[in-house]
Amino acid sequence: MLSDRRSFLEKMSQIGALSLVPGTSALAANPEEKNHFIAGPYLQNMESDEVTIMWITSKNCFSWVEYGEGNYAINKAFAYNNGLIEANNRIHKITLPNLKPGLNHKYKIVSTEIIGFKGSKVEFGETISSAMLSFKTPAANEEEVKFVVFNDIHDRPQIIPQLLYRHGYTGNIRDYDFVVFNGDCFDWVTEEQQLIDHLIKPTTDIFSNEFPFILTQGNHECRGGFSRHIPEYFAYPENKFYYAFTRGPVRFVILDSGEDKTDDSVEYGGLAAFDRYRENQAKWLEKEVASEEFKKADFRIVLIHISPYHSGDWHGTLHCQKVFGPILNKAKIDIQISGHTHRYMTHDADATHNYPIVIGGGPIEGNRTLIKVRVTKKELNLKMIRDDGEVVGKFQIAKKAKN
Repeated sequence: MLSDRRSFLEKMSQIGALSLVPGTSALAANPEEKNHFIAGPYLQNMESDEVTIMWITSKNCFSWVEYGEGNYAINKAFAYNNGLIEANNRIHKITLPNLKPGLNHKYKIVSTEIIGFKGSKVEFGETISSAMLSFKTPAANEEEVKFVVFNDIHDRPQIIPQLLYRHGYTGNIRDYDFVVFNGDCFDWVTEEQQLIDHLIKPTTDIFSNEFPFILTQGNHECRGGFSRHIPEYFAYPENKFYYAFTRGPVRFVILDSGEDKTDDSVEYGGLAAFDRYRENQAKWLEKEVASEEFKKADFRIVLIHISPYHSGDWHGTLHCQKVFGPILNKAKIDIQISGHTHRYMTHDADATHNYPIVIGGGPIEGNRTLIKVRVTKKELNLKMIRDDGEVVGKFQIAKKAKN
């Protein structure tokens, strides 16, 4: 852990330099260049019995993961679709199944270049592999979960190491089991290299080959010519930006607030259907809050980029309020965490929403925040920390009686 801190300035200078130089898409890589790892590995969708491992290579490959419990990587996992093993691709997304809860696992990623196909014969090139890495699966009945939340980074990747190294530790121990990026990591999503330089690589430099992260969609992730490719680079349950999962004593509900503008706004050229999307999402939300997993959870946390309340009167905010608000008010959620406004603020329950709301700040220095949450089976503790270390929001919530 001390070495993490010692390398802070070096990482900052590297990431800062990357953020100033427009990247060239890896799709346009030099054909004479040897195959190499462009980004990763990074962890997604970690559960007590499985995890998805992702990485990106410079050439099309057949890839797999070698893994195992303790110090032995004796198993091999690859992805397949309709009977065909995933191959001849650069973005690799492989789920390790049947893991044992609460154990350390070793793994390494391996990719073999595919030079071409000649009839039924595949011509393979060089094989490359990573160093041996590790992660720990959550215990089956985990009694505590800790996570941190960023929001509204807006193409400033230096924020990630700055806030994590300053406030993501207690002493020299990481104070999180996973990290949430709660929307608007980018301004306009224009190319692959932007995703790599401004989010994926900064996370792998610090934590994401050991601890997973979540990217929720903000309104700025909806913008730009490359925005429709975002799901290829991250792992989402059922390939949807809205979903729910249980970790320890918490049921997490991830909602996609979509764009803040109307669907007929000129920015989208007639290619937006966010109203219909939010309405269909609300039907899913009705089923989720009626589920046993939701009802039996000790705590229920909602993550959504644009808060349906206290986020102004743009169309997206008001439509979220209309379609999500009544459902959330009936659901007895414990807290909602949002961003979007760039003004950090906490809001107690009131006549419009019967649960507290936390809105993070950003992205300008002096207004950036890291939200730290620790939940046990009896209590939820949340602190919102400004980049200078001052606590600018705080909640301590005891477990409620559930119906």
